[in-house]
Amino acid sequence: MTTFRQSQIVRNLALRAEIIRAIREFFQENEFLEVETPLRIPAPAPEPHIHACPADNWYLHTSPELCMKRLLAAGYPKIFQICKCFRQKERGRRHLEEFTMLEWYESGITYNELMAQTGALIDFVRRRVGLGNVIPYQGRRITLSQSWPKITVAAAFEQYGSMDMKAALAADRFEEVLAFDIEPHLGIDRPVFLHDYPAAFNTLAALIPGRSDLSQRFELYMGGVEICNGFTELTDAAEQRRRFIQESDAMEKTGQIAYPLPERFLQDLAFMPPAAGNALGIDRLAMIFCDKAAIDDVVAFTPEEL
Repeated sequence: MTTFRQSQIVRNLALRAEIIRAIREFFQENEFLEVETPLRIPAPAPEPHIHACPADNWYLHTSPELCMKRLLAAGYPKIFQICKCFRQKERGRRHLEEFTMLEWYESGITYNELMAQTGALIDFVRRRVGLGNVIPYQGRRITLSQSWPKITVAAAFEQYGSMDMKAALAADRFEEVLAFDIEPHLGIDRPVFLHDYPAAFNTLAALIPGRSDLSQRFELYMGGVEICNGFTELTDAAEQRRRFIQESDAMEKTGQIAYPLPERFLQDLAFMPPAAGNALGIDRLAMIFCDKAAIDDVVAFTPEEL
């Protein structure tokens, strides 16, 4: 007799569907327009640590970011999208090469307002799906009340890291120390925003005014799991082109195939208003709300089942 894995996760998939319905309700109530952009694009943003999947001389998008920003430039001030994204070489307990992303943008705000908006979204969703203010996650309890704490990346390295942030950058160990030393401590009892990342670790984010070394970027952690990545958007087209060329050169030096520059995005960026945007992993949020440690437990099919 065949045993279906899917038969064991009916509750999880039902809760996942409720989460997606609630997300749509939140953005509709806040007057965001739901949009759809192409999954297949001629040129993704060049990011050495994110590997796009080729698709008939083009690429499956790693994020809908570039096309959504072009809509901002065209005059759409508040937009959101729920879509599939694709990244090669990402498979693990918290990773899939094909995953579901929520991405949203709003003109006229910065990452500070966006952090508050992100907290409001998650609070709205947990109430709509019937979860209390305190939820269990992997043997612990996460309090989801508002006023979530914030910690800078530099302070997190000082508190949890085996070396400080400057030393980790100099030793080319920033991501290693972040992943193994710091992330397991973040958002364990209460969600926490990790913010003010080194400028080198976000090609598309605006810098903090007066600082050439730090960007207006944050990530939200819940139960030691990164849930989203948001930032104030870079709107300087010349600076964005310079960064893309720098990243493309870095990709070539490490033996990767550099993508063509996304010229139409760069052309439209000159018309984009000040804005902030966030990319939130729906699969990971479902993991937290379902109290599951593995992403496989909240998706209908894994790659190995196809």
